[in-house]
Amino acid sequence: MTRSTPTAQAERSSLRAGRLGVIGVVFFVVAASAPLVGITGAVPVAMLVGNGAGTPGAYLVVGLTLLLFSVGYAAMSQRVTNSGAFFAYVGKGLGVNAGVASAFVSVLTYVTIQLAIFGFFGGLVAGTMAELGVDLPWYLWSFIAWALVTGLSLLTVDIGAKVLGVLLVLEMLSLLVAAVAMLADGGPEGWNLVASFSPENIFAGGFAGGAGIALAFALASFIGFEATAIYGEESKDPKRTVPLATYIAISTISILFAIVSFAMVTGMGAGSIIDEVVTRSADADGNPLVNPAGVLFSLTEQYVGPWLVTIMTVLVITSLFAGLLAFQNAAARYFFALGRGGVLPQRAATTNRAGAPVGGVVITSVLAAIVMIVFAVAGLDPVANLFFWMSSITAMSVIVVEILVSIAIIVFFRKVGGGSMWKTVIAPALSAILLTLGLYLVMSRFNLLAGTVPEGVDPSLPESAFQLNALGWFLVLLPFIALVVGYVVALINKKENEQLVRDFAS
Repeated sequence: MTRSTPTAQAERSSLRAGRLGVIGVVFFVVAASAPLVGITGAVPVAMLVGNGAGTPGAYLVVGLTLLLFSVGYAAMSQRVTNSGAFFAYVGKGLGVNAGVASAFVSVLTYVTIQLAIFGFFGGLVAGTMAELGVDLPWYLWSFIAWALVTGLSLLTVDIGAKVLGVLLVLEMLSLLVAAVAMLADGGPEGWNLVASFSPENIFAGGFAGGAGIALAFALASFIGFEATAIYGEESKDPKRTVPLATYIAISTISILFAIVSFAMVTGMGAGSIIDEVVTRSADADGNPLVNPAGVLFSLTEQYVGPWLVTIMTVLVITSLFAGLLAFQNAAARYFFALGRGGVLPQRAATTNRAGAPVGGVVITSVLAAIVMIVFAVAGLDPVANLFFWMSSITAMSVIVVEILVSIAIIVFFRKVGGGSMWKTVIAPALSAILLTLGLYLVMSRFNLLAGTVPEGVDPSLPESAFQLNALGWFLVLLPFIALVVGYVVALINKKENEQLVRDFAS
């Protein structure tokens, strides 16, 4: 009978180091943002009910805000390398209890965004296959993706990065080909940089109106960029990889969204953007935004050809799959970090021979399966319910944690010293203020994002802000409920999270 040695036990509770470089981490993060899905889904909505031709500028504003957040985030990554990333940073600055509380919100973030994508994936594939004569329920397609994602996440992390890399490169190429074609043609009015990037057009309608809606949708499109630090333990040089990957990921997402959305504005004409979006996204009865993907697809067919539309249709599905894999890995590593820290049972911190966090993978997959079964049995819609409800929760949850991280960075560096005033105080303080404004925008427009609107209320109107039905109020408060529950769990934990205390004190 053999016994496991302390070394073997340590290996089973450690992630495999040195597997990812900067590009590998960037693949995970940018793939998580699912650019093709965001541009076909969120951008047309932001244009129609948001700030119209100013939408490209809204993406740049959000990108600059998150780059500001990343200044302190990158400085913190020089001091902390932990697969729990956000909660480790909050724990270092604000204490173990606050760190655990933020971890519960982070887990909610990654679990809900993966569930949202499962819903979108199942609904999209079911509809696409039904047109080809294969009529199967959405949840069957979702569970096929669930099995593939679970299997891939149990392999070495660099294999997942290679899969995401191939899918992401194809996705970005298709978008850039379409954008270049539209910009080269110039559309009906030519390039109108003022309409898309001047402050008066970006913030048209004010924060309570169109600009607020556009910025809220833009914020939601960046979900996942913060995952760079999650892969720190598995990267080749964490102190270099994490900051560089963060800056590259945010810059890539913001520039890609800005260029492609500006190309769409150019292709339709800035002066007629509203009418064009209504026409191109309408169903047979003329109802707008029933098919938001129709905006990009019709423009691509017009300026490039139907062959690229066919490719994009397939790539939307692979983009969703890439997002599923990226968030599966992120959620699994959070559960791993919580298990290793003593918040969850130690089994959550086990790894397999490939160095993958098998305990975290199992928890993530089981949770996803349970929720999908509940939605399927209840007969709820995979897109209108599962996707919109869960993605809206995600948008709020990630901003809540980012605000806590910004505050924790300031407190941490005031305690230990080091770092420039810009990196450790000014940038984090400014990002906390701007992110708080962003949280307000998302919460005030939650009824539009999630569709939880009381009867007779038009969510696109400024006066509809914070008008929610009972379900809407529960969903909008869920991140704060998770924060309180996490804090209480930390307080009553009899073991007092001994490993976390050691980690955060070191």
